Amino acid sequence: MAVIALDLGGTKLAGAILTRRGKMLYQTAVPLARRRGRAVGELIVTEINNLLAFARSKRLKVSSVGVAVPGIVNPRSGRVWAPNIQGWRSYPLQRQIEATTSSPAIRVVIDSDRACSILGEAWQGAARGCRHAIFLSVGTGIGAGILVDGKVLRGANDIAGAIGWLALDRPFRREYVACGCFEHHASGKGLAKVACELLAQSQTKTPALQHSNSPALVQSISPTANEIFAAYERHDPVARNVLAQAIEFWGMAVANLVSLFNPEKIIFGGGVFGPARRFLNDIYAEARKWAQPITINRVKLEGSKLRGDAALYGAARLALQAQSA
Repeated sequence: MAVIALDLGGTKLAGAILTRRGKMLYQTAVPLARRRGRAVGELIVTEINNLLAFARSKRLKVSSVGVAVPGIVNPRSGRVWAPNIQGWRSYPLQRQIEATTSSPAIRVVIDSDRACSILGEAWQGAARGCRHAIFLSVGTGIGAGILVDGKVLRGANDIAGAIGWLALDRPFRREYVACGCFEHHASGKGLAKVACELLAQSQTKTPALQHSNSPALVQSISPTANEIFAAYERHDPVARNVLAQAIEFWGMAVANLVSLFNPEKIIFGGGVFGPARRFLNDIYAEARKWAQPITINRVKLEGSKLRGDAALYGAARLALQAQSA
């Protein structure tokens, strides 16, 4: 018996076939390549059908599919709100999958990538054995999967963990409306935004980040998060300023999460962590300034053991739970 898992991100769709014990038998990755709206849903259906075909070729029986999405899922309707997927404000993903897969009897379950990530870490990763843990995902956006008493915390509308909207600065800026204060400053996209702001203000010419001596072009060309980390290694002053600010935001967020939930562990994942793992000690030092003093001394900060596959493992766990439901 096996399950299919899919993890939809901002730039690619990852897929896998896993056993009941969590062994990954086959894995795929397909770029979104500027797809939006229904085209993204069609890509998901195509990938499910491809994975089903592979399973049949290996005589693997698959009875359920788990899908992790970067947003909010209505568990009753199967509709998805995903701000980083254009056209997905109330997208009927579950209906589309069930109507167009090659094996309509297969059970499909969809959940947020933040919930899937903490499920994956609790099942096969750094949160194994924990009953209270948080997965802090920092990539294109920011979110948190929160495990309380061994269960994923969901909230009244299944939106718990949307911590990109943590208010960590003032005064309020209009830019915070779309993605939240924390995400604006400290996500992968946020690092690029902050870098552009600093470059526009700075007279320092830094070849790694400042693509032209023209201030107008500086504001129009955005360095990527990877370019910022690479420039940091070369002691670029703008890159170092960007990441120093990010460490402060990540540390304040950790302090708030620790004070609110008293977790055993906070596990960092997503594309930014990654290269930002080297800053975990600095983030902890910043968090100690702000957090409840007993809880911050008892929490552990760790990088994900599953790296970029935490949500994929969590989607598989969802699919397994659907089999036994």
